[in-house]
Amino acid sequence: MTGHVQTGSEQTGTEQIGTEQIGIVQTPPEMSNSGMSAAFRAHLASGQTTLCRCWAVRRQDGETYGFTDHDRDLVFGPKGQDPTEVAEAAGFDALVFQAGTGLTARNLEQATGLAVDNSEAFGALSAAAINEADIEAGRFDRAEVFCWLVNWADVSQRWLQFRGHFGQIRRAGGAFDAELRGLTEVLNQPMGRIYQKPCAAVLGDRACGFDLTTPGYSLERVAEQVEAGQYLTFAALAGFEPGWFTGGRLSVLEGPAAGLWSWVKRDEIRAGGLASAGQAADPSGSHRHLTLWEPLRAALRSGDLIRLEAGCDKRFATCRLKFDNTVNYQGFPDIPGEDWVMSVPRQSGSNRGGSRR
Repeated sequence: MTGHVQTGSEQTGTEQIGTEQIGIVQTPPEMSNSGMSAAFRAHLASGQTTLCRCWAVRRQDGETYGFTDHDRDLVFGPKGQDPTEVAEAAGFDALVFQAGTGLTARNLEQATGLAVDNSEAFGALSAAAINEADIEAGRFDRAEVFCWLVNWADVSQRWLQFRGHFGQIRRAGGAFDAELRGLTEVLNQPMGRIYQKPCAAVLGDRACGFDLTTPGYSLERVAEQVEAGQYLTFAALAGFEPGWFTGGRLSVLEGPAAGLWSWVKRDEIRAGGLASAGQAADPSGSHRHLTLWEPLRAALRSGDLIRLEAGCDKRFATCRLKFDNTVNYQGFPDIPGEDWVMSVPRQSGSNRGGSRR
C-alpha cells in the first residue's frame, strides 16, 4: 500500500527535485546544522552527483525507523569530526535506513524565510515499517521526522534538509496521507498566560511541580474487566476514595495497548459486587467503575498492567487540600467575575477593599 506525505520546512535554500534538477542557494560554511558541510558542497559542485534521500522517524515512545529511496540499505556509521555532521546525525549513526519499505521522494521545494513550504513523498504501509495498526493506535502522532539529502557513495556527505514532526495522518483506499510540520510551526501557537480562576498547569508538569510518584497518588495494577476499551471495572481500589482518579490519567504498561494513555472522565462506586471464580456476584456489594474520555486506540485486555494517576479539577481548594501545592497554583482564584463591573457600594457589609479570603 502506498502513501503520500506533504511537508513544510523552514530550512535555508531553494531546491526542486523530481526530474534530477537541483538548484541550491550557496550557504556559508559557518552556518548551523541546517546548512551544508564543505564536503557536501564540493560534491554538488562536481556536477556528477550520487544523491538519495534518507528519512528517520522517531516516535514519542522512542521507537525509531529509517527509510531511504536508494536501492539498497544505508547506515550513516560512526560520526565524523565535522561539528555540523556530528550535530545533525546525533542518535542516528547506527540506524539502518531501509530501502523499499518507507518513503520515496517525489518533489521538494524549499525557500528562505519562515513560511511553511510544501513537499511530497510516497511511502508504503507494511509490517516491517509504518503499519496501519500503529497509525490507528496513534503511535505515530507527533512523531519526530528528519530528512537528509545523502551522497550514497559516501554517506558522511549529507545535508539535513528538514526536521519536524507528523501532523494529521489520513488513510483511505489502502493508502495514507500524512502532514509534516516543520520547526516553525510552533511560532503559530499562542503563547503567554491566561488570566482565569482554574489552574492552567497540567498535574505533574514543570509549572505544577507536583511529584506523582508520591505514595498515595498513583497505582499500578492489572485491569480486571474492560469494556469497549473505555470502561474499566474493579472489585475495589483500596486506599483511594471515590473520585480520586477523576480527571487523572490511565496509562497502559503491558499488552497490545502498551504506551497508550487516556484521561479518566469518571471514577465512581456502583452498586453490585463483581462475580469471581466460583462465586456469583453479590447484589448487596459494590464495585469501582472508571470511564475514560475516549476509548484507547488499541486493545486493552483484562490482565494487562495499567497505571492510574490521581486527578485534579484545577480548583484552588483541590490544590490546597488534595495536593498541598498552593505555592505552585497557576490560576488566579481571586480574580473578579464578570458581575464585578455591576457591583456598587452598599451601606451594609464591609466595603474596605481588603482580602477576599
